[in-house]
Amino acid sequence: MNTSTCDPGLGRAGVFATETLPGRGIWTLMRPVRSRIHLAMGLAALGAIAALAAVGLLAVIIAQLLRPDPAPWPWAVLAVVLTGAGFYLRNKGFIVSHMAAFRLETILRAGLAEHMARVPLGYLLQTGTGTVTKVMQDDVKSLHAFVADTTPMIGRSVATPLATLILMLIIDWRLALLALGLLVVGAGCVILAMRGSTELQRRYDDERERIAGAVVEFVQAMPVVRTFDDGASSFGRYQSALDGFRDVLAKWLEVSAVSAKISILILGPLPTLLALTLGGLLLYTGGSLDFPTWAAALLLGTGMAESLMPLMWINHFIRKAGAGALRIQDLQAAPVLPVSLGRRLPRDASVSFEQVCFAYENRTDNALDDVSFHVPAGSITALVGPSGAGKTTVARLIPRFWDVTDGSVRVGDADVRDIRPEDLMRHVSFVFQDTFLFNDTISANIRMGRPEATDAEVEQAARAAQAHDFITALPQGYATKAGDRGVRLSGGQRQRITIARAILQNCPVVVLDEATAFADPENEAALIAALANLMQGRTVIIIAHRLSTIRDADQIVVLDQGRVAEHGRHGDLVAANGVYARLWRNYEQAQGWTLGRDDATRS
Repeated sequence: MNTSTCDPGLGRAGVFATETLPGRGIWTLMRPVRSRIHLAMGLAALGAIAALAAVGLLAVIIAQLLRPDPAPWPWAVLAVVLTGAGFYLRNKGFIVSHMAAFRLETILRAGLAEHMARVPLGYLLQTGTGTVTKVMQDDVKSLHAFVADTTPMIGRSVATPLATLILMLIIDWRLALLALGLLVVGAGCVILAMRGSTELQRRYDDERERIAGAVVEFVQAMPVVRTFDDGASSFGRYQSALDGFRDVLAKWLEVSAVSAKISILILGPLPTLLALTLGGLLLYTGGSLDFPTWAAALLLGTGMAESLMPLMWINHFIRKAGAGALRIQDLQAAPVLPVSLGRRLPRDASVSFEQVCFAYENRTDNALDDVSFHVPAGSITALVGPSGAGKTTVARLIPRFWDVTDGSVRVGDADVRDIRPEDLMRHVSFVFQDTFLFNDTISANIRMGRPEATDAEVEQAARAAQAHDFITALPQGYATKAGDRGVRLSGGQRQRITIARAILQNCPVVVLDEATAFADPENEAALIAALANLMQGRTVIIIAHRLSTIRDADQIVVLDQGRVAEHGRHGDLVAANGVYARLWRNYEQAQGWTLGRDDATRS
């Protein structure tokens, strides 16, 4: 009985280096441009104060006009100068904030791209490209908009009411306290009315994501829906998402309507104007207030009330940008693969698994349990087994998509953890079953295997991959764009482009997720010829789905439930009547099946 010594929680390989962040949230993320943001906020605040001072000078001008010997022109000129200065400072603040936003966007995207190049490839597979794309595109763009537009607004919205209050206290403290009291009461009412809005915001975001997923599912599944479904189940999920979104939106609008009514009734300029008019009238008729002071208080007080309105929107902007900032920081904190300080290179092209155990994150059971086998240099080894046996996991540990939990994976007698990533990529090439091409020329997609390759070398690799003929038949030959994810090419053509890329890269070790699994008969012959050229003279580890393609393999490793059940050559394994023999019988039975009337009626 084979007793495993693996423990998912043990082993240096199971630990990734994690990026530690000094703090969380939007302000921490803006640290690289914080001085520019402070400058932008300061300029916006000074611009607001200058404009406010110009308004205050109107009272002085009115007082001058009421004097027997009026001299309003110096004050009028000063008011014009202050108005111009306010406009200039405000505009300058927006320029500085936008430059800071572009700078921060560049820093974040470059940093995230660099960080993603250091995280395990397995992490990207588990997280999903959609999530990473959303963070690097949408969330970074949201933060850009916040820095560019909202930060100057914060400076202006904070400075204006404070400066207004100070001026009003200087002009007449009684009217100042009257205006302030009204605004405090209104702000308190709004805060009380908005209780629970944070939870509603969270529910709103959740429902938006749910409805987005339902829309994508409904549209993408349309061929299946129209063929097999009357639309009840798929449309029902879509309608359920719509209903949930509508309910949350209605509740949010109900809460927002209360706060909006309070804002209009109490925090708006008109109520403040009315209060200052009545209060000022009492003081004016009592002889304790002159008309110019009253006029100045009316102008400043209504302006103070109006300047508070943007603060309500700013809270929403901060919350929205803050959520995106947290997602950016989550991506920044993704674990990175430790890089060896030394530089150890593989001695040859052999591959060995030595008592390897591996457990996926957040799983308590092992995906691989005490797996050991050796692949001699220049040989072909096939990995076979039932679905979920661990074939893909074994293959992806060789180019270090993840680090093992226990044991070691070696290439040329060197532990892959002791080989620098760039050196490992020069020794191991991985050909995925799911191909990916960039929206670039065919030549550029092939040249990714070796950027410095000449056109002649690219063509030679394409010929070896049986791709040259269809490439030259394209409108612009090798200069033809492949389209987004290679959409302009068929599946077989995309696969041959990736094989050409691997041939050009010329790695001594090739890991293949069998490329012919979903090929049509016409493409299969070309793919088999291409793979034969790719495998020539190299160490090959191939995940086998069609057992007929690996009968002549030098070694077949049979995996079952994360363990090596048996290994050997085809004939020996069939004779052993074990797991492989059962798989082979099932495969032969499936290959011999033909569609006939008897088969159809029996089903």
